[in-house]
Amino acid sequence: MKKYVLKRLAIAAVTLLVILLVLFMMLEMMPGSPFNDEKITQAQRALLDAKYGLDQPIFVRFLNYIKAMLSGDFGVSYVIQKNMPISTMLGGRLPVSMQIGLQAVVLGTIIGLLLGIVAALKRNSFADSLTTFISVIGVSFPSYVFALGLSYFLGSKLKWFPILYTTSKPFISTILPTIALSMFTIATVARFARSEMIDVLGSDYLLLSESKGVNRRRLIYIHALRNALIPIITVLAPLVVGLMTGSLVIEQIFSIPGIGSLLVTAIQVNDYNVIIAVTFIYSVMFIAIMLAVDILYGIIDPRIRLAKGDNHG
Repeated sequence: MKKYVLKRLAIAAVTLLVILLVLFMMLEMMPGSPFNDEKITQAQRALLDAKYGLDQPIFVRFLNYIKAMLSGDFGVSYVIQKNMPISTMLGGRLPVSMQIGLQAVVLGTIIGLLLGIVAALKRNSFADSLTTFISVIGVSFPSYVFALGLSYFLGSKLKWFPILYTTSKPFISTILPTIALSMFTIATVARFARSEMIDVLGSDYLLLSESKGVNRRRLIYIHALRNALIPIITVLAPLVVGLMTGSLVIEQIFSIPGIGSLLVTAIQVNDYNVIIAVTFIYSVMFIAIMLAVDILYGIIDPRIRLAKGDNHG
């Protein structure tokens, strides 16, 4: 298992370096610069480029950025909040986006699994039909539709929750965006959980075990659920990154000071360091989650680990 994990960590590190290099090259090809103010003369722009090292060759800047990044320095903002360290800017925004996303992941996964399992166990019943209906609604409507509906009914009409995010009530302010974000996850997980559980429950080995008198509850919650988890985790993994880093539209609807809105603003004003830092964080989180999923595969089903060449455990 150790060799298996180390190999994937090495691949993840190389992948991140390639992503960072591609980001630098793409920004190099972007029109304009961070200093597009018409009041700034060409000479002043050249001085600013020299001050921030933007006049250096791209590979020199790339290597310098990596060295600084390894010490926790992501540079400073050129435009949005001039000369403010990126780490300071992200420090107040990243936790908010991650909190809402993590809450949505947990809520969506738990409810989705429960709905899917109940629907599979009670196939062709009212519970099954209800789960199918929820799944169709969840994947058919974008999260902002649920956000607007929740804001109107639970926020404006019933006044149970604040419509806009407020620092005085940080947790209560995250409830509506969490529910709105989790709807797609609930629908997706429920649909796949139902399908996989039905397949596993109808498999030969499970039917044979049941005929031999093995406790049905044990079969369902230990053997069937375990075998159904692998494809569910595969579907869930890409969703997790988007949820944990927050949805741009959801952040705008509820005025959440997250990193999604920061990234869009940075792109609009060519704030290179902010673009690189936020995009890099997205990449790190995506690769970290996919790595965790890869390792979970090996834990849930050791045959996967062996098939990928980890014969030494």
